[in-house]
Amino acid sequence: MQPLITNPTWIFLVMLLVILLAPILFRRLRIPHIIGLILAGALLGEHGLGVLARDTSFELFGQVGIYYIMFLAGLEMDMGSFRRHGAKGAVFGLFTFAIPFFLGFFAARYLLQLSVPSSLLVSCILASHTLVTYPVIGRYGLSKQPSVTYAIIATAIASFAALLMLAIVVQKEHGGRDGWYWLRFGVGIVLYIVAVAYSFPKIGRWFLRRNEDAVTQYIFVLTMVFISAVLAATVGLEGLLGAFIAGLVLNRIIPHGGPLMSRIEFVGNALFVPWFLIGVGMIIDWQILVSDAHTLMFCGLMLAVATFGKWLAALLMQRVYGLQRADRFLMFGLTNSHAAGALAIVIIGTQPGVELMNVEVLNATVVLILFSCIISSFATEKGARQMALRTTELDRNRGSYHGKCLTAYAYPRMVDVLTQLSIMIRNPRIPDSLMGLAVSMDDDPDDLLRAQGVSNLEKAREIAAAADVNMSVMSRISSNVASAIVHTMREVDAGEIIMGMHETEDGKLSGKLGVTAQSVLNTSHREVLLVHLQMPLGTVRRIIVAVPPKAEYEVGFYKWLEHLCRIAEQTGQPIIFHTQGDTGYYIKEYLTTQHPSVQHGVQAENGFGNLIMRLPKEVNEDHLLIIVTARAGFISYTPALNTLPHFIAQHFSHTNVILLYPDQYGDPQESLSVFAPNGQSVTQRQLLFEEWLGKLRN
Repeated sequence: MQPLITNPTWIFLVMLLVILLAPILFRRLRIPHIIGLILAGALLGEHGLGVLARDTSFELFGQVGIYYIMFLAGLEMDMGSFRRHGAKGAVFGLFTFAIPFFLGFFAARYLLQLSVPSSLLVSCILASHTLVTYPVIGRYGLSKQPSVTYAIIATAIASFAALLMLAIVVQKEHGGRDGWYWLRFGVGIVLYIVAVAYSFPKIGRWFLRRNEDAVTQYIFVLTMVFISAVLAATVGLEGLLGAFIAGLVLNRIIPHGGPLMSRIEFVGNALFVPWFLIGVGMIIDWQILVSDAHTLMFCGLMLAVATFGKWLAALLMQRVYGLQRADRFLMFGLTNSHAAGALAIVIIGTQPGVELMNVEVLNATVVLILFSCIISSFATEKGARQMALRTTELDRNRGSYHGKCLTAYAYPRMVDVLTQLSIMIRNPRIPDSLMGLAVSMDDDPDDLLRAQGVSNLEKAREIAAAADVNMSVMSRISSNVASAIVHTMREVDAGEIIMGMHETEDGKLSGKLGVTAQSVLNTSHREVLLVHLQMPLGTVRRIIVAVPPKAEYEVGFYKWLEHLCRIAEQTGQPIIFHTQGDTGYYIKEYLTTQHPSVQHGVQAENGFGNLIMRLPKEVNEDHLLIIVTARAGFISYTPALNTLPHFIAQHFSHTNVILLYPDQYGDPQESLSVFAPNGQSVTQRQLLFEEWLGKLRN
């Protein structure tokens, strides 16, 4: 079929649109972006809508992309872990490679009747894995846990072993078969690994010390990757194994989180890797997958064997070393997801000249990647939550007490109350701890918004000065308000951000978080307070606080508790906490020891959904309602928090309300948007059902 688009400019435009929009769409559907790009390629390819042809550009960019994937896999390994837990990690690496490998070979050879070389390659696909769900570990602050380290070491071992087995199988089928050939092959591999491991770090340090230009450094690193790939191909290995080894040996001289690492990841993730993934999707023939029962059986068998093999490896590791149940879930979740390695092996196995696997295996591999990533995300989340509850030291959950209290002003009528709130919760022991920010869009032709922002800041500074508090102010122009707020937070080291709740043009609550607030939450881990106040804080009669279960396990627990105590002390009003489980005990203990003068009460509740539905009857117009919530994916998150913006707009539009998001581990960029769609009604049945569903997931 003739492709609809052949013009190079149009092809590049379509690819950019796919790379831009596919991850956004599939992230909302809770599908890994890797799968999203592959599915987009399948939709646009010759076996889908026929929009694009898989021409030479996909071959070139695809080859670079697959090398880039393997290079990043090696580069992102935590090599320091090998020294601390190398022996146990190596044992788990042996388990998590060997068990799925032998189970996969038996299933492919005797159940699917594949040839021995094809069965070996299928086994390599099942034995390899990728740390797709590692960002979950960062959210829970568990990166230093031994079981996580075991999984990282096992990933390096399993990936290397699978790629080495791939090279051996390909050489056996298309290379020499005599003993001298295999001797030369083995000696060549050893010499190659020794040469790269010894020379690359020395050359890299020498070059990077003498060249500080960003572009030059990046081109040098990419050159080293392809030199390693060429040398690997020369001794009979696959080039992608050479790229993986280059990532491992250059790991120590390219600091994680440094500017060079950021540039490497940016270019790869923005262009080469997505181009490769879309090209993979174009190969998939969905008609075979849907219409052929044998292919469906192939998919199911691969998924079952891979999942069981990785689970058995984690179980065996747990029993051998006496680990906990949470450790097993973590190790299984981290090692069960198949992505980069599986794609690399199946692409090599199906390419012309090798052809040890067919399109059926490619289709099955894509299905394996999709479902293994989904299973891994649930397992890792479950294990991380259990371990966080087990290992968290509550006395350390005091969040960030340093930094400024940043207030972002958008609505003129909110300037007074927001400034009062910021004065109350700021840390009085930090000089110049108060800062005001106004952001105007750069497409404001008459500078009306900028002028309004400057006026808001001047008014805020006058209010602060009247309280004998110095407030520094900043007016910024940007094309993205949320980005300007987050950059300012990092620039001034702000510990918390205060913002007004999203309102409509007529000054009413919109029932949504708003794009700005949602973006700030997604790109910052600091405490965020979304405020809707109808009267000055000094005139409220009571403070009512709704606290979700397990809130004491969040890193910012004592920090927001301290902020609320400051509000209660300065207003002189009683504060009532509605809690569940042991949360009330820790709140009582803190107030008794740190703020004994605060009049307080703690009421135990049975279900957060029940509490939320009862609040409209208990909260009066002269009360201050504070709802402690959480970003999706963290310990105290509960589905009953999903529809809070709409619920507040419906029942508390004339009440004083603060939505408080505590400090939490890491930047929650991997968290998913789970708020209710526009106009969705909130019923008691819906909230209770969501809470019940959350309990099932936990």
